[in-house]
Amino acid sequence: MTRLLALTLLPFLLSACDLVVLSPAGDVAWQQRDLVIIATVLMLLIIIPVMVLIALFAWRYRAGNTKATYTPDWDHSTHLELVIWAAPLLIIICLGAVTWMYTHLLDPYRPLDRIARGQPVAAEIEPLEVQVAALDWKWLFIYPEYGIATVNEMAAPVDRPIRFRLTSTSVMNSFYVPALAGQIYAMPGMETTLHGVINRPGEYDGFSANYSGDGFSGMRFTFHGVDHDGFDQWVARVKEAGGSLDRFAYLELAKPSEKEKPRHYASVDEQLFRLIRDRCAEPGRMCMDEMMAIDAEGGLGLAGLRLLQPLEEGRPSALTALFGRRSVDVASICTPEEAAASEAVSWSASLVPQVDPAPLVGAGLPRPAPISSAAPAMSVRQPFGI
Repeated sequence: MTRLLALTLLPFLLSACDLVVLSPAGDVAWQQRDLVIIATVLMLLIIIPVMVLIALFAWRYRAGNTKATYTPDWDHSTHLELVIWAAPLLIIICLGAVTWMYTHLLDPYRPLDRIARGQPVAAEIEPLEVQVAALDWKWLFIYPEYGIATVNEMAAPVDRPIRFRLTSTSVMNSFYVPALAGQIYAMPGMETTLHGVINRPGEYDGFSANYSGDGFSGMRFTFHGVDHDGFDQWVARVKEAGGSLDRFAYLELAKPSEKEKPRHYASVDEQLFRLIRDRCAEPGRMCMDEMMAIDAEGGLGLAGLRLLQPLEEGRPSALTALFGRRSVDVASICTPEEAAASEAVSWSASLVPQVDPAPLVGAGLPRPAPISSAAPAMSVRQPFGI
């Protein structure tokens, strides 16, 4: 009786579930739902007959059925073998073809060619670019087109393609808005891309689908799907909030924290996403793209060791949940503007490396210009393609 009551109540309990994956609000997520359904149905074409045959064989060849044919020496049937192998093979071929097609069609790096079934993207419509950084443990969204930034909240207009550019500050996270599109990883020192579109207004949940430490469970944000007028109003509200997200404000924001409430920034450093991605938001630290460019030219050889400098307590530095403060850093090959700005930072003169006037070992690299011992460590070399 208790089991029967539990089964009776089960549909009512399941009615409270949010089946957003099977009823999404974005065209990309809708196509992914179709793939899930098609793959499930194809696999059920084998699973259901097998389950039925298991019950049928158990009943037909039970010990009490004396009328069943007993053939202990039987071991082969060509017709049966054809059925057993042909049916799964055909299903695997169909499943492989469908999966291959959808894999290329729903490639997260592939720009959208439609916003809904039968509605191609108009040639004059530009995708909305959103730069996403996974911090410990919160999400930072930057809108370069509007010069604003938000934390743990984002919005997008209905029926306008969205191009996400994603990175992370310390550990790998997974960006996922089930109603919008599939998940994609955000990784430190790398950039990934995701394209999507929202077709129905509403508020949708977004979160990290990859465990990333203590505050992982609270790493959630709200995605607002609004019409174009509503999006313009949302942008205006963000700008009214005031506040500026420059490099120093970002270094404070990047410190690990949990269950952060949404916050808005009316302006943002236009280079901030690049600095986060290339792991050089701290003033004076060499960017990864600079390192790769130097390596492509043959490297700095032993002379490059002179760029290493220990971190100082008074110097701004991003703290991460996994690694904490680094013991050494690489002085940046920086722009003249960065070098001038660094004059205001009181770093120890003893940390400034002395430049050897001898030619560098790396192939094709110019000899560094002499500098005064009073110059900051970040300006030890001439500007290099920033």
